[in-house]
Amino acid sequence: MEFLMKCSHYFKDKFRSKEQRSFKSSCSARSNDRLRVFSFSELRKATHNFNRGLKIGEGGFGSVYKGTIKPVDGKGEPLVVAIKKLGVHSYLVIGKANNSVLLLFLTRNLLVQSALLAEIRFLSVLEHPNVIKLIGYCVVDGERGLELLLVYEFMQNKSLADHLFNHAFPPLPWKTRLQILLGAAQALAYLHEGFGVQVIHRDFKASALLLDEKFNPKLSDFGLAREGPMAADEYVSSRDDSNKVLLLAIRLLGLSAAPEYIATGHLSYKSEVWGFGVVLYVILSGRRSFDHNRPTSEQSLVEWVKQFPANCERFGRIMDPRLENQYSIGAAGEIAKLADACLSNIPKERPKMSEVVERLKHIIQVSEEGIQDEDANELLIIKYALESFLKAERKGKVLLIVESDSTTAVKWIEDYKSRPRKLWDMLKEIDSLVSRIGTFRAVSF
Repeated sequence: MEFLMKCSHYFKDKFRSKEQRSFKSSCSARSNDRLRVFSFSELRKATHNFNRGLKIGEGGFGSVYKGTIKPVDGKGEPLVVAIKKLGVHSYLVIGKANNSVLLLFLTRNLLVQSALLAEIRFLSVLEHPNVIKLIGYCVVDGERGLELLLVYEFMQNKSLADHLFNHAFPPLPWKTRLQILLGAAQALAYLHEGFGVQVIHRDFKASALLLDEKFNPKLSDFGLAREGPMAADEYVSSRDDSNKVLLLAIRLLGLSAAPEYIATGHLSYKSEVWGFGVVLYVILSGRRSFDHNRPTSEQSLVEWVKQFPANCERFGRIMDPRLENQYSIGAAGEIAKLADACLSNIPKERPKMSEVVERLKHIIQVSEEGIQDEDANELLIIKYALESFLKAERKGKVLLIVESDSTTAVKWIEDYKSRPRKLWDMLKEIDSLVSRIGTFRAVSF
C-alpha cells in the first residue's frame, strides 16, 4: 500500500510540473482568478452534509450533488450549483487483491489524479455558451487522503443520455434534437479551432452533454481532456506523458474512441470528429453506441446502421420510434450522411468541426422550411403502407395496416393546406386497391 501511495504522489507531482511547463502562452495569459475557492464546510453545508437525497449523478470520477451557495458578494438569492465530490485515494483500498486487480486499481487511481487536474486546468480558461462553467473548487487533505470537490453551474435537464435512454423522461422532439446537435458541434469546434490552444475532449458522448432549462447543450466531463498536437504535428503519440495510462483505461473500460486511436494511440482532433459521428447516430436512433442487451447483430450502433444507408428505402428503420414519425426524413438523411463522413476510416477525410457546424446549420434551415421534406415524409408513409399490404396474408390485416398509415398521412395533409392534391388521389388508390383484392399470400422481398 505504501508503494501505491508513492506512485500516486509521483504521478500527481509529475503531472502538475508538466502542466506548468506545457500549457501554452494563450492559456497562461488568461487569469484563473475567476474560480472561487470554497472551504469544505461551505460545500458540506450546501449539500446538507452530502445528503443522498441531493445526489443527482454518479460517474467514474465521483458523485455529484445538488447544492446552494451564496453569491460572491454574499448578497442576493442563493445560487443553485452542482458539486462533484472526488475521493482520489478511494481506489487504493483493495485489500488482498491479485496483481491483475492491483494494476486496474492503480490505473484508475492515476486516471482520477490526472482527471481532477484536467477539469480545473481546462475549465478555468475555457469560455463558451456550449461548455459547462466551472465556478470553483475545494481541496481537502483528510483522513481518507486527498479529496477534491468541484463546483459547476447547475443544469436543470440532466444529460442527453437521460432523455434518450431513460423512458421515464418524455421523448426529445425532433427540433430539440437538432438544437442539441448544433450546440454540441459548436462546442467541439471551439475546442478544436476557436481557442488559442487546440483541446481534445476525448470523452465526447451523450452523457457528457448536459442540458439547461431551455435544452441548450453544454459539454462537460473534461477529466480526459488534453492539449492537441503542436502545429507541425498531426497527432499526439501515446508515448507522451499520461496518455499511456489514459489509453489503457479507455481499452479496459470500453470508452468510445476512434479506431486509429485504439489501435495506435495516435490522438488528433479527427479522432474526436469520429466520436461526434457516433453521437449523430445516437440522436437519430435513440440507441446507445453499444448495447449488450440487444441481439449480437445490433449491439454496435455504428455497425448496425450500415444496413440502412441514407439513400436506402429502409433508412427510416434506424429512426427513434419515440419520435412517432414527427421528423423531417430529408433532414434525417442528410444528418446520416454527415455522420458517415465523420465516421470515415481515413482520418484525413473526416470534416473539421467548423465544417460540421455549417452543414448542420444548413440542414436545420432546410428542415424548418421543410415543405418539400414533409411531403417526402408523407409519401414514405404511403409507401410503407403499400409494402405492409403486400407482405400481409389476410385482407383484414391489410385493411388495419393501411387504415392506420393512411389516417396518419391524411391528418398531416389536413394540417397543411399547401399539400398537393395528388396525395389525396394516392390515398384513394390505396383504398381502391384494398377493396379490389381479397385474401392473398405474402410476398417476399
